[in-house]
Amino acid sequence: MSQFISLPQAVDMTTLYRNMRETILAPEYKGQNILALNETFDRNIFDTLLAKNGCTGIRIYYGMDVSQKVHAIVVAVNENNEDILPAGASAVTGGNDDIGDEAQRCPDDCPPPSPLNP
Repeated sequence: MSQFISLPQAVDMTTLYRNMRETILAPEYKGQNILALNETFDRNIFDTLLAKNGCTGIRIYYGMDVSQKVHAIVVAVNENNEDILPAGASAVTGGNDDIGDEAQRCPDDCPPPSPLNP
């Protein structure tokens, strides 16, 4: 089974999301850019995660910051479909390279226009 789609399918899906993203929110959250249009991660995040011992894929979680803005959070997964997460002190203190966030989030920091982001 392919996990790739065509450009027209992607355009249709991103257009529908762009058009619907505010309508699916409760009224008190509309107009606050709660839902991102896209997030751009540096390649090194994916290279680092894919290089983890036993990594067979990447999982994307969605989290929310204190401003109630949704963010993508990326982690490596193993052949058993389990997250590869930090252990011990690094799980609490951070500063490790096991969990990716801190992407360029649009809005407010948007990429140049494309068929997926007019």
